[in-house]
Amino acid sequence: MFKNIEFKRISVKKSSLKTFGFFLLFSSFIWFSVQISKEYTQIIDIPVSYVNIPLDKSITKERPGFLKLRIQDKGFAIWYYKLFKPRVELDLGKALEQNGALVYNFEANRETLEDQVNINFEKARFLQESIAIAYQAKKVKKIKIKPRIDLSYAVGYSASREIKLTPDSIKVSGPENIIDTLQSLQTVKLQVSNIKTDVSGSVRVDTSKLGMLSFYTTKVNYSQEVEKFTEGSVKVPVTVLNLPENTNISIFPKQVLVYFQVNLKQYEMVKHEDFSVVCDFNDISEGDDFIIASIAKSPSFVRNLRLNERKIQFVIKR
Repeated sequence: MFKNIEFKRISVKKSSLKTFGFFLLFSSFIWFSVQISKEYTQIIDIPVSYVNIPLDKSITKERPGFLKLRIQDKGFAIWYYKLFKPRVELDLGKALEQNGALVYNFEANRETLEDQVNINFEKARFLQESIAIAYQAKKVKKIKIKPRIDLSYAVGYSASREIKLTPDSIKVSGPENIIDTLQSLQTVKLQVSNIKTDVSGSVRVDTSKLGMLSFYTTKVNYSQEVEKFTEGSVKVPVTVLNLPENTNISIFPKQVLVYFQVNLKQYEMVKHEDFSVVCDFNDISEGDDFIIASIAKSPSFVRNLRLNERKIQFVIKR
């Protein structure tokens, strides 16, 4: 029945398709351009983070992660902000304390926020005038810092005073049950060798394993005056203590040398009468023929004292 029917193929020129496609795309572009050039009002969510949290406070984890911003602007501007959402950092150091919360006022910090989101606030407004972040107070305590600094000096040099830390204590805040057990902190280990001049610098406080705490500073300065030292000696008589009545004792040697180190500037101040060397009769046991001598007195500014002879021979005369 259909054998004698002929179907005609409809032919469409490729050039016509290209022309149609071009005008379709062009008209779509014009329509899109017109639409995004119009002014719209939209509400967008701005991600928010919190910085500069006061060290004596711990803010709750249940805090807003987004701020709602109403924008009245051209369509392309709104499209841009929806596609590339700016992030806002709220500086809680600028917040006010009110009823157990840190209250951050947007109008009071308008310039800072405008710089962050790059939006003219004549055409945009946060839906809230302020945001309140609940907090819990931390306990604050001043903790002593102990140096863990190993200083080794060149031959002939030393220091007459201990290392000075500035500050020697720092403020630490955190949970009360941890703060109450913390008595002191140490610096990180530091080693300086072959010292010939005054030393100074900065060193970090060892805060490892203390992640629950907040530190108002984690660095302190150290300093120490280094001086030229020399060695000297004085001859000092040996005194026997606790000698019983009617007991005569003869000792040898009767005098010993006391060696010492002293600052070169103070060498002339050292006098033999400022030293005292003693041995105690009560330390003698049966069969002993010597007593151990020790230095009982010396000037406060000398160091590294030693005797040339500690064993004092004796003979008791009845």
